[in-house]
Amino acid sequence: MAKTTMPPKIQSALWARAGGRCQYRGCNEDQVGDLISGREDATFGFIAHIVGDSVDGPRGDAVRSSLLARSLDNLMLMCARHHKLIDVVDVAGHPEAVLLAMKAEHESRIQVVTAIDEDRASHVIRFGANIGENEALVSTKAIFAAMPPHHHPASGQTIDLELVGSAYKDDEPAYWMFQRDNLRRLFEAKVRGRVERQEVRHLSVFALAPQPLLIELGRLLCDIVPATVRQRHREPSTWTWQPDQPPIDFTVSEPAQGAAGQVALKLGISATVTDERIAKVLGDGAAIWSVTATNPHNDILRRPEDQAAFRQLMRSLFDRIKAVHGEGVIIHVFPAMPASLAVELGRVWMPKSDLAMTIYDNNRAAGFVPTITIGDE
Repeated sequence: MAKTTMPPKIQSALWARAGGRCQYRGCNEDQVGDLISGREDATFGFIAHIVGDSVDGPRGDAVRSSLLARSLDNLMLMCARHHKLIDVVDVAGHPEAVLLAMKAEHESRIQVVTAIDEDRASHVIRFGANIGENEALVSTKAIFAAMPPHHHPASGQTIDLELVGSAYKDDEPAYWMFQRDNLRRLFEAKVRGRVERQEVRHLSVFALAPQPLLIELGRLLCDIVPATVRQRHREPSTWTWQPDQPPIDFTVSEPAQGAAGQVALKLGISATVTDERIAKVLGDGAAIWSVTATNPHNDILRRPEDQAAFRQLMRSLFDRIKAVHGEGVIIHVFPAMPASLAVELGRVWMPKSDLAMTIYDNNRAAGFVPTITIGDE
């Protein structure tokens, strides 16, 4: 443990750079206040040396220990558990280079978060619903960590539009009506009124749910307020964008000549949707429009630029479908797409100008089944 008495100015500077939190990688525990004892103004962090302040201390050095004993660049704020870990329990596992990297990562994150302007505050919508037998719950900690540098949480509380633990399953028709109506009621109660009162000026949307409900969420959001829709990535498991990935190559195709049946739109971006599967639902001769991606897979969307390209593409495609088929027809939508693009599809759709859509869900036992219709109200 440290033997050096640290000047108050150095202590204050370290606490500020650390944001009052443990700098050990993955900890981030608040070192100010104790809810158990009620001492909310107490501080519990320890100042740890990277290079020990004595030759015989952890990572001590005959020359550098004395030189760095009071250097801010050689100090870390630690909780009691991690202070003991690096100085007593596992000194060998925590060499200087590892601790310097932890310190740099933590202080860089604190600097980014605290530098965000007030007008970048964003209210978080968290939407999850049962997907098959699994409940799609979204971690608040993971959400908040993904928002900087462009936005920061306007509140420590999320706006939850979740319905989990429902007795209905997504292979039952009642499930879709129940979930849709519940989503609409929650949205009216928790979002629309606050937007109208100008309490909410920007939304960050984090959603994991069956695709028909994601599209309905997008329809509710529309353009009532600026919004950012985030995508959950599988590898690595994060909501943070991966800007170094290649762009998605979208391909649009129109129906074959002579197709005079019902109008279909297949969206094969995260998986392949064949015309044969659509024919089983709508019969032969369906007029099938499609948006596909080269090499579709379930982790394809990594960049916000691809979202923007998809929105622009769908805006023009909705206009094109209406121009070809006229008023009064329904577009039968067969989606296999990333969750955020499903929300964006609903946001792009305009109630006063676009054709109504019946959204299908892929059920393993029954194939594509109709769920909800948007625009028939």
